[in-house]
Amino acid sequence: MKLFKSKKPQYEYLRKKWLQRHKEITQRVLDKHFRKAAISSLGGLILLTTPGLSLPAANFIADQVNVTAQEDRNALIKAELLDKLPHEMRNLSKEEETKITDVLSKDFGIKVTGELEGKRLNRTYGLIGGEQHLYRYPGDNLFAHAKTVQDFAMYGDAGIAPGLGAWGYFAPSKAEFTQKDEERERYYIAVQTFLSSGFAERFKEYRDFFKFRKMLLANPKTGQSVVAVIGDAGPAQWTGKHLGGSPEVMQGLGLASGPRKGPVLYFFIDDPEDQVPLGPIKIAENAKLAVK
Repeated sequence: MKLFKSKKPQYEYLRKKWLQRHKEITQRVLDKHFRKAAISSLGGLILLTTPGLSLPAANFIADQVNVTAQEDRNALIKAELLDKLPHEMRNLSKEEETKITDVLSKDFGIKVTGELEGKRLNRTYGLIGGEQHLYRYPGDNLFAHAKTVQDFAMYGDAGIAPGLGAWGYFAPSKAEFTQKDEERERYYIAVQTFLSSGFAERFKEYRDFFKFRKMLLANPKTGQSVVAVIGDAGPAQWTGKHLGGSPEVMQGLGLASGPRKGPVLYFFIDDPEDQVPLGPIKIAENAKLAVK
């Protein structure tokens, strides 16, 4: 299992130089594979000329690029959360956790909790940083992650990690790669599973429990929230960060630009029937999922 994600300055420099050097080649590849298909229909033209176009479904949305605080009801969560959080970013007490999970469960129409099946992470409030894409199956590459020119423009710069995630590939082969596998990599987080109480003593049990475990992440400063799965272990303690998010997760949290990090709340989602879809989530207006 990969516990540490060492990103040396030399590696970051080479990665950025490589991306810059191959920018023109990348664009030609994208033009060939995406643009021809996109402009062949009116829908494609709309896709290429309308940034942030998405099709909302229930209380879940596919993209939040153009959602402003005035338009997004999630902004209402901010006031509810901030008065329940400590002034400093520290681990929450059980009482604080309960107040916050009650708010999130009510607003989103799903059941969230700091403890599930007797297991907890080392914390539920911490600093998240941006991660790279992960290899999804043998032979996968960065270009294959993009569905459209817009998709690559938004997330391609993040690059792809040189190694695999903590649980290896998301699928054993491209032929066996499913939509569910795609969504899991797209909305994955890395958390410090190895710091959980009981992890070392019951390694296999905890490893299997955490694999692709569904979680809710909320940015307390904006209310922007995302449903994601645990797809990797990390980051290392010396980084000062407590978890990492895929490029799409960081976008959904409103943390994709600037330093690409910030404080977030993160809790397990109690979803035994796998009903809660992955991706950005809005306050439930007509929530189909009842909280029990």
